[in-house]
Formats: sequence, structure tokens, C-alpha cells
Amino acid sequence: MTLPYIFGSGPTVYVAPQTVLNFHGLTVTNSELYGWGIIVVILVLFIWAAHKVKLYPGKGFIGFVEEGVTFITNLVEGSFNRPGVGRKYVPYFVTVFFFILFNNWSELLPVIGDAFRHGSAPLLRPFTADLDATFAIGVVTMGLVYYASVKESGGFGIYLRHFFVGSPKNPLYFVIGLLEMFTDLTRVISLSLRLYLNVTIGMIVIDVFAYLGSFAGPVTALPFYLVEIFICMLQAYIFTVLSVMYLAVAVNHAHDHNDLSHDEYLTEDELPETIKAEPGKVGNAGGV
Repeated sequence: MTLPYIFGSGPTVYVAPQTVLNFHGLTVTNSELYGWGIIVVILVLFIWAAHKVKLYPGKGFIGFVEEGVTFITNLVEGSFNRPGVGRKYVPYFVTVFFFILFNNWSELLPVIGDAFRHGSAPLLRPFTADLDATFAIGVVTMGLVYYASVKESGGFGIYLRHFFVGSPKNPLYFVIGLLEMFTDLTRVISLSLRLYLNVTIGMIVIDVFAYLGSFAGPVTALPFYLVEIFICMLQAYIFTVLSVMYLAVAVNHAHDHNDLSHDEYLTEDELPETIKAEPGKVGNAGGV
């Protein structure tokens, strides 16, 4: 679409991706094409970085990767009551963080938009500026969250318990539990929309201020470029931390419930020494 201005027409802003390739009935959009390109770049860079990792933190890109991996690892492990549980899911959350981050930052490259065109459409568009793409990331992430929650909880029935604060036989608790389950299902939409809107709006703001600056466009758009660098990183972090929290809440609740159930049925042999009754004495715990 074209944004109207008082002084003539404004820049052309593409809210949705456009088809650039057709292969035996399979369409490829400019966001998908660019997304695959970013995947190749990420693989090359991180394979190279993996061979350069040393005992002590490096500098430049190597140091950035090491710090990012360490940060996400600590975030994931620290979110679980049992760090060993969270450690199993570190590789996925590290991957999704860097994947989103690099795709977000790719919107700032000069090859985006009208720099290269295929017919009437731009050839390249940021992957995370495509709602279908962010929705796919959200579906995969929440699919992992649900699978891991059920697995770590010990079963689907135990997993469902964390939605109910009391007995589901109580009508009030039952309704609250159903609302919690419905809210949980909307997380895919909230994750994908938040990511898509922030990236797309950032693109539009930069294009608009570059247009308003005319020949001084790089100067007028520069402050928004700098802000967008931070916002892109923030959105990758928010997506990751919310996904981790969704998983951790379900798993921690299930483990706490299992531990509580175990404590409620302690045998005499399992009682702490301080509350065991000694033979020949009236119980010495609590005056019994």
C-alpha cells in the first residue's frame, strides 16, 4: 500500500509478503526466500564460531555468541526448580533466540525493500515481518512447550492439574481452570503477533522517516535505526523468555505437586529423626 501525505504520495509500504517464485505450483514469497538465506548465513557463521570457541571468552562476533549462549543457558536453567531439567531444553531456546535475533536485525540491511525488485514486488523481505512465519515459530515453540510439559509432568492428566488451583469438582475452580486452559491456547497468537507487529512497524517507521528526510533520509532515519537495533534484540529476548516461562511454570508446578503428594504419604521409616517417637518414651515431638 502507499501511505498518503499532504505533499504528494508517500513511500510504498508492503504489509504482507509477495510471491516471487513459482515452482511446480509451490509459491515462494520474498520473506520465505530471505528467511532461507538468513538460515544459511546463520549456519555458516555459527559453525565457524563453534570451531573458534576457546576456554576463555573471545572478542568480536565469537565473544557475542559466547555471551549470548551463556545468557540464555543461565536463563533457562535458572527458571526451573531442578536445573537438570532445564538443561535439556537449552539447545532449542538458544537456537530460537539467535534465529529470531538475526532475522529481526536483517530488516536493517540495505538489501531489504526496493533495493532489489522482482516485477512489482521487493525481492527480499524480513522473515519475521511475515505473520505466517512468526505464527509458525510460535506453533513450533508452543508445541515443544506442551510436549515437554506433559513429558516432564509424568502424564497428560498430571499436566492438566496445574490449570486448576483447587478441586475441579468445585464449579468456581472448574471455570477458572477452563479459562486458564483457553488463555494458554492463545499464547501462540500473542507470541506471533507481538513479534510480527514490532518488526513490521519498525520497518514502516524507518521507511517513513527516510522518505520525509528526502536527500537527508539516512540522517533522519538514523535515530530509528539505532532504536530498532535494541528493539530487535528485545523482541528476541521477550519471545524466548516467555516461552521458557510457559514451560517452567508447568514443569515446576507438576514437580511441586508430586513432591507434596509424596510428603503427604510418608511412612514411619521416612520421617525425620526429630519427630520419630523413641521406644519407651511418650512422643518427644510437639509434646505428644
